[in-house]
Amino acid sequence: MSKEKFPMTPAIRVLLKNNCAFSSHLYPYEEHGGTAHSAHCLGVDEYAVIKTLIMEDEHRQSLIVLMHGNRKVSTKELARRLGVKAIS
Repeated sequence: MSKEKFPMTPAIRVLLKNNCAFSSHLYPYEEHGGTAHSAHCLGVDEYAVIKTLIMEDEHRQSLIVLMHGNRKVSTKELARRLGVKAIS
């Protein structure tokens, strides 16, 4: 691992603490750029970018959805499959 500068996130702290090898892939932030922007900057297909979506049901129960960058989540379909009224 090189001595490059990168944001110090909780995940990076865990990697460093446990001597895990990793490499950062930084790109410039773009307002509303989404996964299309990150995929373009990293030179990968948008499908290869995984986005993390934090949602909750009507009981305020949290859930995390990992989704390919070029896909959308239907909250109505997700709610139906989970047997809840609504997801937001």
